[in-house]
Amino acid sequence: MCGRYAFFSPAEAVRRLFALDAVPELRPRYNIAPTQDVAAVRVTPAGERILVLLHWGLVPRWARERAIGNRMINARAETLAVKPAFRDAFRHRRCLVLADGWYEWQAAPGGRQPWFIRARDAGPMALAGLWERWTDPADGTPLESCTLVTTDATAPLRRIHDRMPAVLPQEHWPRWLDPGFADAAVLGSMLGAGDAARFEAWPVSRAVNSPKNEGAELVEPLESGPRYF
Repeated sequence: MCGRYAFFSPAEAVRRLFALDAVPELRPRYNIAPTQDVAAVRVTPAGERILVLLHWGLVPRWARERAIGNRMINARAETLAVKPAFRDAFRHRRCLVLADGWYEWQAAPGGRQPWFIRARDAGPMALAGLWERWTDPADGTPLESCTLVTTDATAPLRRIHDRMPAVLPQEHWPRWLDPGFADAAVLGSMLGAGDAARFEAWPVSRAVNSPKNEGAELVEPLESGPRYF
């Protein structure tokens, strides 16, 4: 699963890479956790790419309570087309969740060791996401939420964890974002782990274990730790 990540790229770099008309200045985040608002790109009905903030933890539109989203932070790529919570969003409401890297925890003596994983070029990444619009039946309050799609990890990353977020190469962005494109086989083919050489990883401080902690120091390598890639 993917339960924590970081996004700190400058707004102008994000605007250029994702072909956005405008990007608000967002506070750098080094310890993004479920139930928080996250930056994502989706398209308007007119086909324009926009950056939006979505609640992390997808609440299906048929849900009676918002709390179900706490269990919907990830969606397995292998079952998107059949799971009731995700299949409609998979067909029509896909997004790109913006990240500079993510954390995974590895079993280790003395407790689980967090690792930070990023693209080797150190640029922002597009994580495959699904989004949904839900209305609270109690008071009519709307909520837009999302989930991160996960896939089998690359062989090197399996030394840390057996799953990883599906990181979409740029050539797949147009179709993934297109709400009118619903070929499940083609969409599913985009969600593999891809080239193992794309990523690098290193162990980081256990301070990241608490979502209350923030700051650039959370992604810094441990001085005494190994570096896998």
